[in-house]
Amino acid sequence: MPPQIETDEHKALRAAVAALGTKYGRDYITRTIAEGRHPTELWNEAGKLGYLGVNLPEEYGGGGGGIAELSIVLEELGAAGSPLLMLVVSPAICGTVISRFGTEEQKRAWLPGLSDGTRLMAFGITEPDAGSNSHRITTTARRDPDTGDWLLTGRKVFISGVDMADAVLIVGRTEDARTGSLKPCLFIVPTDAEGFQKRPIDMELNAAEKQFELTLDDVRLPADALVGDEDAGLLQLFAGLNPERIMTAAFAIGMGRYALSTAIGYARDRTVWKTPIGAHQAIAHPLAQAHIDLELARLMMQKAAHLYDAGDDLGAGEAANMAKYAAGEACVKAVDQAVHTLGGNGLTREFGLASLITASRVARIAPVSREMILNYVSHQTLGLPKSY
Repeated sequence: MPPQIETDEHKALRAAVAALGTKYGRDYITRTIAEGRHPTELWNEAGKLGYLGVNLPEEYGGGGGGIAELSIVLEELGAAGSPLLMLVVSPAICGTVISRFGTEEQKRAWLPGLSDGTRLMAFGITEPDAGSNSHRITTTARRDPDTGDWLLTGRKVFISGVDMADAVLIVGRTEDARTGSLKPCLFIVPTDAEGFQKRPIDMELNAAEKQFELTLDDVRLPADALVGDEDAGLLQLFAGLNPERIMTAAFAIGMGRYALSTAIGYARDRTVWKTPIGAHQAIAHPLAQAHIDLELARLMMQKAAHLYDAGDDLGAGEAANMAKYAAGEACVKAVDQAVHTLGGNGLTREFGLASLITASRVARIAPVSREMILNYVSHQTLGLPKSY
């Protein structure tokens, strides 16, 4: 890591994004959810200001930065109460994969729109029977021998924002002609393709971005729908999954900061027996601990982003998993303590914290569970044997 953890440019970016987030705030997000629509105004303005594509190459309309910059954008929007979940998916996963492995035609077709927010791409990896085991993915692609087209068949679940997206970057598998075994590959699938169907999943999670189950029934794709090298699927897949974990950490840290800020303001002003409740250590110390945990998680997130942007995919994989774990735990604790600090008011719509109880769990569950991260650290970092 560099001696200065954040550069002056990063500090300026934080301040600018925080101002945009504050302009919209939690009330705006709550209103869009109640109206059953997406935070389009915030998304469009963030795109025009260059924040959505800050990690994408300049020659394709991006900011020329990296995941370090994009994680700042998401964290600060979240800390203002107005996070954009699709930042995790569209520019961080899909944009990164296309910019690193896509053809020149794919880059020109997608990256400018992903950068300014005029186009949006979802990401489809999770399946009903695969879950955390990506080796069990059954969505398969086969060649049409007459045309060279791909025919994609399978199912996906818990895919975010499909109704907003122009296309979905689908993780499928193709057959190796030499061995007959299946290998992972990535395909750009337009959401209006014939045979592509989406069904909303009824979630108790109160979020602007909807979750979908996808069914692909012999979806015909041109040969150039394949992203990158057919034989390098795992490398390309993990090039997208490491940013996903880093950005999920940013999402969690931002949410935790928002909850904590609300609780601190309340504890400072709420007076019982002539003393603000924040003067009591039973209130103050848990809030201080929550702050420390969020700061520690942010440091690991910054380390992961630094390693990833420096091209150290292996080191970034370990750090990204740790960052996502630490941020998820810190977020859940911060939200819980914030609600508890407000007492009954913590469950009212006026203060807007109760809905975060469910939302904060997302960072523990997705995109990979805390237990699978502990497995990763046990096996990859500590060298312990697998139990499965």
